[in-house]
Amino acid sequence: MDNDTTQAKGAHEKLLQSFSQQPGSILLGTQMIAKGLDFDQVTLVGVINADTSLNLPDFRSAERTFQLLTQVAGRTGRGNKQGEVVIQTYNPDHYVIQLAQHHDYEGFFFYEMQRRHLGQYPPYFYTTLVKVASKDRAQAQLTVYQVKADLQKRCQVSPDHLILLGPSNDGIERMNDYYHFQLLLKYKNPAQVQSALSEVLAKSQEVQRRGILIQIDHEPQYFI
Repeated sequence: MDNDTTQAKGAHEKLLQSFSQQPGSILLGTQMIAKGLDFDQVTLVGVINADTSLNLPDFRSAERTFQLLTQVAGRTGRGNKQGEVVIQTYNPDHYVIQLAQHHDYEGFFFYEMQRRHLGQYPPYFYTTLVKVASKDRAQAQLTVYQVKADLQKRCQVSPDHLILLGPSNDGIERMNDYYHFQLLLKYKNPAQVQSALSEVLAKSQEVQRRGILIQIDHEPQYFI
């Protein structure tokens, strides 16, 4: 079960019905089967390459991996029969794998909050992602550096309360003939940077005529 096999109308329900009515059947799928399914006869769940999402350049990667592993583990042993979970991983000693193995939600929360605090990420800091895109790579790169310089000039905030990371390439540097660059802001007080971000937004209207796109994303859910 994946996006390709469930495109047709009713395909999702048809696959699940077929799975539930055939003893000994195996359902192979992507993350879309990790939660929401309730089958009493399921006694084994396997996760292949559990490390994949851990390696994403996103501070929420550990949280999402822990959530996914604990959710998919909950698909087995829901009836009278005992369930078993097998996780394939290259990092069995990773704290996410260890804590997910024991369903230790509280342990994960306290460990993860320490990491977020040290890394100066939410909920201890606010985040804003500024993205710049253009079909001209040099123009996109020049603009994103100009945006950073403008923010540094207009935001009269101490380095402890405003952190500028980048500019850097987007997760996919070129997409649909556009080159993408991004700049990440981490700050304590939104009021101290709002004026500067408004100036960036006003500038985006001007440069758009030259084919340069500027996007501001407050509290982004994904960084790639």
